[in-house]
Amino acid sequence: MKSFLPAFFATLVMPLTLCFAEPMNEEHAVLGGGCFWCVEAVYQGLPGIQSVVSGYAAGKNPNPTYEEVCTGKSGHAEVVKISFDPSVISYDQILALFWDAHDPTTLNSQGADHGTQYRSIIIAENAAQFDVAEKAKAAAMSKFRNPIVTEIANFTEFFPAEKYHQDFAERNPGHPYVRAVIDPKLNKIRNK
Repeated sequence: MKSFLPAFFATLVMPLTLCFAEPMNEEHAVLGGGCFWCVEAVYQGLPGIQSVVSGYAAGKNPNPTYEEVCTGKSGHAEVVKISFDPSVISYDQILALFWDAHDPTTLNSQGADHGTQYRSIIIAENAAQFDVAEKAKAAAMSKFRNPIVTEIANFTEFFPAEKYHQDFAERNPGHPYVRAVIDPKLNKIRNK
C-alpha cells in the first residue's frame, strides 16, 4: 500500500502543476491585405505562428456574414487574426511579410478583388502595436513606387468568418482561386 500512495499523489499533482505552469507566450496580429484566403495562406505553418483565423473587422455591425461584407456596406474588411509566439516570430517580422504579401499601394483592391472589404489594413491591439505599425509603414514606403494606402486602426472587435472560409487553401488545393492566385503569391514570397 505504501508504494501505491506516492504514485497516486503524483497523478493528482501533475495536472495541478500543468494548470499553474507558465502560460504560452501569445500575441495577436490582425491584418487585411485583400482576400483573407490569401493572407491566411501566407502565414499558416510559419515558425511561431500558432493559428490563423479568417474573419471580419473594422466595420459597423456585429456578427456580419460574408454576404453582408461582400456588399461593402457593412464597412468590414476581410482580415486574419494571427496568434503568434513573440519569442519565435516578432510583430515586426509579421509586418515585414505583410508588405511583401500584397500591394499596399492600391486603394480598396487587390488584383481582381475590388471593394472596401479588400482594403489594406493593420488593426493594432494596443498602443505599442500601433506605434510599431506606423514605423513599419514609414520604413516600407521606400520599397514601393506609389504611396502606401494601408489603414492603421485601433482594434475594436474581430468576428471569425464562416467555417467554410477557414484553412481554405489548405483544404482546397485544386480550387481555381488557389491555383491561379494563392499558389503564385506563395511562390513569389518564398522566392524572396
